[in-house]
Amino acid sequence: MATGELRGGYTTGACAAAGVKAALTLLTRGEVVDSVDITALDGTRLTIPVANVEKISDGAHVEVVKFSGDDPDITNGASVFTTVRLTFGDEIVFRAGEGVGHVTKPGLQLPVGEPAINPKPRQLIRNVANEFDVRGLDVEISIPAGVELAKRTLNPVLGVEGGLSIIGTTGVLRPMSEEAFKNSLVPQIDVAKAAGFDELIFVPGKIGETCALKLGFDAGAIVQTSNFVGFMLNAAADRNIAKVILCGHLGKLVKVAAGIFHTHNRVADGRLETLAAYCAAEGLPSTEVQKILDATTTEVAAQIIADNHLERVYKKIAARASLRATRHVFGKLSVKTILVDFAGNVLGRD
Repeated sequence: MATGELRGGYTTGACAAAGVKAALTLLTRGEVVDSVDITALDGTRLTIPVANVEKISDGAHVEVVKFSGDDPDITNGASVFTTVRLTFGDEIVFRAGEGVGHVTKPGLQLPVGEPAINPKPRQLIRNVANEFDVRGLDVEISIPAGVELAKRTLNPVLGVEGGLSIIGTTGVLRPMSEEAFKNSLVPQIDVAKAAGFDELIFVPGKIGETCALKLGFDAGAIVQTSNFVGFMLNAAADRNIAKVILCGHLGKLVKVAAGIFHTHNRVADGRLETLAAYCAAEGLPSTEVQKILDATTTEVAAQIIADNHLERVYKKIAARASLRATRHVFGKLSVKTILVDFAGNVLGRD
């Protein structure tokens, strides 16, 4: 492997499929295996180690340990248990065991009430069953660590309760790209829309979320955007959302006022320059403008603004952020903006 090359791994869906293959190998052939080969949905061949296979009274129980390669996946090293029972039917019944959630809100790929075992992993498992010419199966998937791990995901927001989702589009886990992370945020919009919200509250992080809740906005309408404000605005426009309210820390949303829609500081960081320009336009003396330019954070700059009784500038910055955001989506939806500080206090709104 070349220096610097990132290692790939396999998804929780692939782990479950590997568990089904190991179980069927035992149940139909009497063989206990310590690894299996499966074909991912993109044609990639995966060899997946099997930690344990055991016969139970009415089937087989298999443990596969998730391997994420160099992807920062929270399930890396977690045990995925698959319990497989042969049935007399002609379909596969999927069940959520400990640490695997159920769908509680519409808008996802599965109906409300279904185990959160996504369609692609289900297809992967069906493909494995076809290898053994087996039609009737009862498949229960468990990730005991999933109850706690799910708290570190968007599952509670999306309406997956009780644990993790069994996910993966192909079965192959490649180190997460920015594009993949962005796409993982979009289902929040679908869930909110399915719940009947056509006015959404976009928050870049926890500060904006806390403020939005304090202001009385419905938690079901709040959507996390991370740094990808422009991408999420486009996704909302594509889904015919009528209105978006941007609610977040001054340091993030002042960038939107400057036409910056990817707000990570390594991509674009004109926070202080933008604040300085707006304050100068409001008559702030050049010596004070320089203090803003020299400030280490927007919180320090905000104190300079307060010292000069120039808080009115925030309303203009909010209005500009709304204008820029509306232009970004070519007027397909209405955008308003609320700027807050670290404590969640509203600084300005348009």
